[in-house]
Amino acid sequence: MCSLKFIDKRMDQITKLTKADSKTNIGITQDNRSKVVEALTLLLADEHVLYMKLRNYHWNVEGMFFAPLHELFQEQYEELEGSIDDIAERIRSLGYYAMGSMEEIKKVARLGESDHLKGDAKLMLQNLLVDHEMIIKVLRNDIDEVQDQYKDAGTADFMTALMEVHEKMAWMIRAHLA
Repeated sequence: MCSLKFIDKRMDQITKLTKADSKTNIGITQDNRSKVVEALTLLLADEHVLYMKLRNYHWNVEGMFFAPLHELFQEQYEELEGSIDDIAERIRSLGYYAMGSMEEIKKVARLGESDHLKGDAKLMLQNLLVDHEMIIKVLRNDIDEVQDQYKDAGTADFMTALMEVHEKMAWMIRAHLA
């Protein structure tokens, strides 16, 4: 899990990437919307990194379980593709711009990239499980903050649904590792 210092450093970068729309009047203060967008921007970056990792593993997995893992990785990256779009649109609905370049994503992502791991299916699965579980823990924390501290029930609900998606993906990976 990432240290809070690391996340605090990322917040300065996120503030530079987004710009508030003062016309957005949805019953959440601009300061609260800003904090929610910070959490969503970190999530957007992490989802992009995980998406690319899944694509990489989909292309490069080898071994006797190639076919089911090739399919599993594709199912997961296709699911994340929709989530990424939804997160960016949620940021926009809060009156901010969503980052859209790999350079920006790499600056703020908490997840690390991965190479092809020489096609090692077990290492790929273990790596993906760690990433999904990290996102689940972060979301669990962010949901409470967004709901209680920043008074944004809509984003808290949105994040809860995303957390459930990651919980299911993590379960599928654990089943393959069993």
